Amino acid sequence: MSCAGFVLVGGRSSRMGRNKARLPYRGATLLEHIASQVRQAAGSIWLVGPPEDYRDLPYPIIPDLYPDSGPAAGIHAALAAGLAEWNLVAACDMPGLTGAFLAQLLAQARRAAGRGLVPVGPDGRLQPLCAVYHRACLPDFERALAEGRTKLIRLAAELNLPRWPVAEGSWFENLNRPVEWELIAAR
Repeated sequence: MSCAGFVLVGGRSSRMGRNKARLPYRGATLLEHIASQVRQAAGSIWLVGPPEDYRDLPYPIIPDLYPDSGPAAGIHAALAAGLAEWNLVAACDMPGLTGAFLAQLLAQARRAAGRGLVPVGPDGRLQPLCAVYHRACLPDFERALAEGRTKLIRLAAELNLPRWPVAEGSWFENLNRPVEWELIAAR
């Protein structure tokens, strides 16, 4: 089974006030950290977002085909690139992700025998920004975006993908505001 890894970098970071992907983290940037973890699990790494913002980095970039349509458009672009059967997707602002956890996620997705796998955090919430999508999900993303349905959480629920309950919530902590960043950076 072929697998590709993607990091979504197309967000505006408006609540953070600066590009979250470029925040310093453990001697590198948050993006470099996440990219390293995704590559460790999937064997490859692609960024999905505006190429003009990341040309200086050593990663191939896939632009959104539906600009300004949120993370659902990023996942759609990853699937539309047709690089692999199984697609591991992670947001660039989840510093708790590890290669070991992402490898487990991929292994669970393959065992689930569905069209992907979406983790469910300890709070019961779906985590579609750290999930595995089979390329067979592409028509669903295409249809939703063409109809203007861009809310990823709703689309993830509609896809009816197998779910994987995860007891540890720190993997899914994401950074949206400077105060959240300060707490993570202080650890």
